[in-house]
Amino acid sequence: MSFLSSSVALTRYRIVEDVPSTLYQAVPARLKEWAFRDIDATTDERSFGWTNIDDMLDVAFASSPPEKAHYLAFSLRLETRRVQPAVFKKHYQIALKAETAKAKEQGKNFLSRDRKRELKEQVELKLRARSLPVPAIFSALWNTQDNQIWLDTTNAKARALFEDLFAMTFELHLEPLSPFFLALEMLGEDAAASLENLEPTLFV
Repeated sequence: MSFLSSSVALTRYRIVEDVPSTLYQAVPARLKEWAFRDIDATTDERSFGWTNIDDMLDVAFASSPPEKAHYLAFSLRLETRRVQPAVFKKHYQIALKAETAKAKEQGKNFLSRDRKRELKEQVELKLRARSLPVPAIFSALWNTQDNQIWLDTTNAKARALFEDLFAMTFELHLEPLSPFFLALEMLGEDAAASLENLEPTLFV
C-alpha cells in the first residue's frame, strides 16, 4: 500500500454534496458493482474499476473489507494494453505485402482504401491479443468524519478517471482541495474575489 511508503504524492479532495448517512453501509456493494473486470483473455484495450486496497486481485473484497475504523479504503485498478507503434508498423508492412501479392495473383493492381483500413484493424487486434495488459493501482482513503478523500497520485489522467468513476459509483462529486480551495474554505466565500486576484511574490 503506497500510503505506508516513506513518501507518497497525494491529491486531496472534499465531497461537494452532503453524504447521506445510509450511503456508508452501501459502499461495499457499490464497490463490487463497479469492480475491475479482467481483460487478460480478451483483446480489449483498457479496463478499470475498484479493487481491494490490501490485494489488487481481490475485486470481491473477500480478504478484507473496505471499512478501516472511520475510513473507507479501496483502490482504483487500471489495466491498459498497448501495441508499440514500431511493432505495429512492422507487422502491418508484412500483412500489406502479403495482401498485395495475393491481389496481384487475382489480377488486381492495388488495394482499396477500405481493405487497407480493414488490414490495419486486423493487425491491431492480432497484436493486441498477444500483448499483456499493464496494471496500475491508485489507492484512496475516504475519511467518513469530514468526507475528505486522499488519492495517492497527482497524475492528471488518473485523477480524472478516479473522479469520474467515483461520481458514477457513489453519485457524489469531488472537488480538489488545492491551496485556493483550502483558503476559500477557511476564509469563506466572501474572500473569493481577493483570492482570485492574488499574484505570486518574488523574494529574489
